[in-house]
Amino acid sequence: MRDTPSPTVDRLADYERHFSPEGLLKRYARGRVRHFSGRQILTLTGGVVVGATNGLEIGLLAVGIALLGEVLDCLCLFWILKRLAAGRSCRWARAVSTLTAFLQACTISACVFLAWFGSESGVSPLFATAFLAGAAINAGLVMPFHKLAAVVRLAVYSLTAVGLYAIDFFGPETVLNTWLLDAVGTALLAYMVALFLQFVNWGFRDNRNTTLALTKQSLALVRHQKEAHQLSLVARNAHDSVIVSNGDGTIAWVNEAFTRITGYTLSEAQGHSPGELLNGAQTDPATIASIQSAIQNGQPFRGEVQNVTKSGANIWVETNLVPILDEAGNVEMSVAVERDVTEARNYARDLKAARDAAEDGARTKAEFLATMSHEIRTPMNGVVGMTDLLLETDLDKDQRVYADTIKSSAKALLTIINDVLDLSKLDAHQMALDPVEFDLRQCCEDTVRLMWPEAKSKGLALSFNPIPSIPSQIRGDDGRLRQVLLNLIGNAIKFTHEGEITVTLSTDRWENGYILTLVVADTGIGIAKENLDHVFDRFSQADAATTRHYGGTGLGLTISLELVRMMGGEIAVQSVLGKGSRFTVTLPVDHVEEDQPEWRENLLKLGSTNLCALKCMKILVAEDNKVNRLVIKKFLAALPVDLRFSHDGQQTVKMASEFKPDLIFMDMSMPVMGGLEATRVIRDSPMEQPIIIALTANTFGSDKTACRQAGMNDFMSKPLRRADLISRLLVHAPRREGCTKQ
Repeated sequence: MRDTPSPTVDRLADYERHFSPEGLLKRYARGRVRHFSGRQILTLTGGVVVGATNGLEIGLLAVGIALLGEVLDCLCLFWILKRLAAGRSCRWARAVSTLTAFLQACTISACVFLAWFGSESGVSPLFATAFLAGAAINAGLVMPFHKLAAVVRLAVYSLTAVGLYAIDFFGPETVLNTWLLDAVGTALLAYMVALFLQFVNWGFRDNRNTTLALTKQSLALVRHQKEAHQLSLVARNAHDSVIVSNGDGTIAWVNEAFTRITGYTLSEAQGHSPGELLNGAQTDPATIASIQSAIQNGQPFRGEVQNVTKSGANIWVETNLVPILDEAGNVEMSVAVERDVTEARNYARDLKAARDAAEDGARTKAEFLATMSHEIRTPMNGVVGMTDLLLETDLDKDQRVYADTIKSSAKALLTIINDVLDLSKLDAHQMALDPVEFDLRQCCEDTVRLMWPEAKSKGLALSFNPIPSIPSQIRGDDGRLRQVLLNLIGNAIKFTHEGEITVTLSTDRWENGYILTLVVADTGIGIAKENLDHVFDRFSQADAATTRHYGGTGLGLTISLELVRMMGGEIAVQSVLGKGSRFTVTLPVDHVEEDQPEWRENLLKLGSTNLCALKCMKILVAEDNKVNRLVIKKFLAALPVDLRFSHDGQQTVKMASEFKPDLIFMDMSMPVMGGLEATRVIRDSPMEQPIIIALTANTFGSDKTACRQAGMNDFMSKPLRRADLISRLLVHAPRREGCTKQ
């Protein structure tokens, strides 16, 4: 729908058209053509005078010459008007009209010359001068419309007067006094004509400027009226309530939304302050004081305030109050726009309650998983430890099969527990990365070597192919990388019956580090195209038959994907059913300088030493579980260490003071006093401080943080493995200085 232009806008457009160069030219042409007959009265009058004084022939000749110039000028202007009216271009209109103006002025000058010199009697100088003055006034009046044409005409008439008096001055019968008086009188007349034309032209310009100013003021007034009308419509029909208050704070006007929200009509609200109507017992006094202070200081206020409606209901409104100041800086009025936010606040309250409930649920879940982890891992420590010890004894064939079955079943159960715990930590965003400097090639090679026995047992070839340019040192979480690689290789071995599994490692430079690419390819059963999008779904495998045949929880790939994404990478899968699968891991890692840190050199040295490094080392094991104490005792029985045990935290603190151990294996959950509290007591005591390593079934990042904050040096999760236990002793053995402690 097109807007209808207002009369004021039309007047402004008319003004611009009226005073544009083309508009002025049109007005000049129309005026010359319209007043053609009026100008001929002057021509005929002059012709009669010339005919009476110089003879009929000269009079007719003068009239004919004057008419010729007028007709030529008017015809040209008429032609210009027709072209402009038709919308056609008339580029040379001003030049042509100026030329015809010059010719018309020349014909008038010729008539004056004929009248002056046409016979011996001639006409008086006064008549000739008056005639030229009239023609000059006529020419000067069009100055605002066609300045060039007016100037040309005035120039011709001025030269005519100068020429007449010059010729007369040199005539044989010239009387100097008479000539001088006539010349001065003509000059005065010319001056008066110039003043008159100047006054007329100034009036034209003043009128033009006044018209423009009035038009613009009218347009501004209409615009302001339109804006005021629009604002009035907005205020009246707004969904939010609008309150306009006087300088003394009383309400002057409210809209319909105010009545709908509060129940008070305009007549009921007028004369009262908003606080008188709407403030209740539960309205915050500090908010009221802030609003009053803002109004007194002429400052805007924005905030939420609790109000009471006419019906007594409590509502919350978000108010945006703006004081309007007069020229003296005093508050003339104030405008408040208020929005009912009661539902929004109720929603926020419900949302917070739901969030708190979710957090409580997540916390309960985490506590449950931590408890279950501890309760399962603690007996599993005995199962795995005793199985390892049993396998080191002389067993017959059947007994070894039974022991291996117990060990593999325990490992499978631990894998399920670890997967569930890892997934829970990932969901709760509690999984923390532990970036360290490590040898990428060695890490991947050791992981592949760890899987060789499992691949060999199925008759599969497992190979590791790193490119030669692998950097020796990078920075990243080697534990999580190893976990992902173990999952991928384990999956490949599980679903491959014959053929080979290939692990390829490559790196590419990227910014300040590398893009690591790990590819695990197998010749296994493959994955159907329609199932490729679901292989990373939790508790999901290719199909139900796969789950029944191969077993497993279906969490390995899910956890691997989440870990890789957590480290900033991605996993992609390509597979052809019946031909095998190819999993590609791309991961950004940081570059590390080639110099090995001191701790790494010490660790490498320790790895190459024998068990003599542990000679005379004093070890205290704080463990309340009898089976776990037995397992640790058996694990360390062959080592040249002085081993003691404590059953609770309080006994541990006492034995640490008396026994002065080099290292304490501290269980986290013990009666009387827990491991964390016992550690803090030991750290606060003046005794020579031992190495304290936490033993816990909980593997959450928060547990490790709590151990470090309590003062523990290291962390081991149950179930314990003999190799891990001994390697941890070797790492901390150099902290002792000989074998002289008693």
